[in-house]
Amino acid sequence: MILDGVGLPGQVKLTQSSVVVVGAGGLGCPALQYLGAAGIGRIGIIDHDRVEISNLQRQILHNEETLGMYKAESAALAMKRINSELTVDVMAVALTADNAMSLLHPYDIILDCTDNVPTRYLLSDASVALKKPLVSGAAQKFEGQLCVFNLGTNGPCYRCLYPQPPPQESVGSCSELGILGVVTGIIGNMQALETIKIILGKEDQSPSLLLFSALGSPPFRSIKLRQRKPTCVACNNPGAPLNSTDYVQFCGGPSPDWVSEGRIAGLAGHRIQARELHELIMSSTVRPRILDVRPAIEYGICQLPESENVPLKELLSQPEKYIPSSATDLYVICRLGNDSQIAAEALRRMGRGACVKDVIGGLRAWSTVVDSNFPIY
Repeated sequence: MILDGVGLPGQVKLTQSSVVVVGAGGLGCPALQYLGAAGIGRIGIIDHDRVEISNLQRQILHNEETLGMYKAESAALAMKRINSELTVDVMAVALTADNAMSLLHPYDIILDCTDNVPTRYLLSDASVALKKPLVSGAAQKFEGQLCVFNLGTNGPCYRCLYPQPPPQESVGSCSELGILGVVTGIIGNMQALETIKIILGKEDQSPSLLLFSALGSPPFRSIKLRQRKPTCVACNNPGAPLNSTDYVQFCGGPSPDWVSEGRIAGLAGHRIQARELHELIMSSTVRPRILDVRPAIEYGICQLPESENVPLKELLSQPEKYIPSSATDLYVICRLGNDSQIAAEALRRMGRGACVKDVIGGLRAWSTVVDSNFPIY
């Protein structure tokens, strides 16, 4: 309240404002923490996922005591410890085209703290229809980005920048690619900052995209964006019902079922379930040859006994070096069952009559159906 340009009137504005955060994960947790601490009058949390132990390195509002709890509920408990007088709306439901308008309508500003493309398009279309600013953040590995969409009369929406979604195979999540936890903290805090600036009237309303690289020098750079795109289907038809679009299919279909199918269905007869491989190991007098195609840094975390590590890039550069004899079966495994399919197909193309099979769902499936104590990362 003693800051020039904020003062008591600014604090009153914050208290009288309402914000909804979609996603209480790596981005949502720091954003929620600082929005709550700043005294935002009403905060909504939308997230239907539950807290898992792998979340804790970056999702700072959750802890070991809230494992298995809905993230929205866990985050609300943590925020109440900071300020017991906060008004927090907990919505442990999935945001869909059918409920988005009703769930988002009561709030002044929307924060996109999700990690999947269909929800990004849905939130963008909803913010345009509701005429509300959308503070969008994203983070993967060592990098993050921040943008405020639909701000002011000519602010672009997400579709203005990305009329078509990227190919599904080019999009990865934190669970697939990994992430440095503090990166989500930086971007999430920046989302809270932009939200506060909008409420206080300190946002200059010049559209820009902020890029962050933890390993870059300098780590931040800003790209000036054009204003609203004249041909944008969302901005030019804000009254269109959201449920007229199948956002999942628009973005390439549902996410793969890693454990039961791997990334793609694959070829019949060229695949083996993790349980089948385990039974083969236990019943065979000669241990099957297992080729692990994960990067060496992942192989060093955990591996199946007597498996051989040949990283996928190395194998694809010289597949002929790793083709077994026709009398030897080869089983290829990786973390989730995607790289192993690529490797197995490359080996089969070399011929020579060898039997090469990939393990469906990879080591994630092994830890699920064979050995619950096998490390998950």
